Amino acid sequence: MSQFSFFNIEEQLDKINGINDFLYRLNELIHWSIFLDLLNQIHSQEHKSNAGRPSFDVLLMFKILILKHTYNLSDDQVELQIRDRLSFRAFWGLSFADRVPDSKTIWLFGEQLARLGLADPLFHQFHEELRKHNVSVKGGIIVDSTFVDVPKQHFHRDEYQQIKKGEKPASRTAKPEVESQTDFDARYTKKNGEKHYGYKNHVLADSETKIIVDYEVTDAATHDNKPFLDLVPAKAEKNENGENGENNEKQAKTEDDTKEKKAPIPVFGDSAFKSKKHDAELRRRGFDPQINEKGYRNHPLTDEQKANNKLKSKTRCRIEHIFGAQKMRMGNEIMRTIGKVRAAFQIGMRNLVYNMSRLVRLKRPTKVIIRKS
Repeated sequence: MSQFSFFNIEEQLDKINGINDFLYRLNELIHWSIFLDLLNQIHSQEHKSNAGRPSFDVLLMFKILILKHTYNLSDDQVELQIRDRLSFRAFWGLSFADRVPDSKTIWLFGEQLARLGLADPLFHQFHEELRKHNVSVKGGIIVDSTFVDVPKQHFHRDEYQQIKKGEKPASRTAKPEVESQTDFDARYTKKNGEKHYGYKNHVLADSETKIIVDYEVTDAATHDNKPFLDLVPAKAEKNENGENGENNEKQAKTEDDTKEKKAPIPVFGDSAFKSKKHDAELRRRGFDPQINEKGYRNHPLTDEQKANNKLKSKTRCRIEHIFGAQKMRMGNEIMRTIGKVRAAFQIGMRNLVYNMSRLVRLKRPTKVIIRKS
């Protein structure tokens, strides 16, 4: 059997990238150093001892977590892929002679990021990279939420009532092994006859690029209305494409003319967000509320309102593409975490990884098909 040389590896990588160049393009598009300042906070924590091997590079560990969430892998599966897959090693910049982290090291790194609450800062730091690629809010914005279920806990009625009040039942805290496996932050809720236990991922997304602009994590029982206004920016900014897609030379010459011609950014949402308070606040912030109307008992929707809802839903439904992509690519099964700290980290990483994948999709060259006449 011939020896596997460097040139053989390069040849294999070229063939792999020819079939699926996602990892190659992801590596090329992102300047990973933008995350360094945040990731280095791990080193600022006190170490009990200087014994043992030197720690792995934080960017390497972070990129390992990126692929873990991209392909919905467990820590053990990630370690296997590091040791086995050529394209993964190329993404991480590892040769077959390099030392690789084991599953426990990968788990511990994720735990450290979660405890430091770094998922949200890392998510927003990536917006800097999106701006470099001229990817930002170009159309309207859409607000919606999706359930993120965790393993169900079986409580007695009185136990659950205590937990909803923010208290920990003595029956759960009496045994450390029971307490450590109890999620005191998740909540039960029911929607359309389907029960959920866990958390909600409330998302603000751009209607054109389908990029997640912001998000908030709550328990599953929190109504969508609660974080709605917190997600919408305090002040509407002008779309980067211009109000009518015109360049600056064609825009109004005076400030007054500019204000008259400027079209407010529309905000889309389902009928759960509809209220006079929300409409008034959105207009005060400079937005155009395009929230679906809802009917009431003895006051059903008119044909005109139904037609308007249908028109708005053509844009609003684009946020479902985001949730669908997350569930299909990152797994539709239960998220196996305990506590809001870990859940918020996992959800934040899912949102970050989605945006990274979306950037690759947006920057992919458009194929031009020439048809013979």
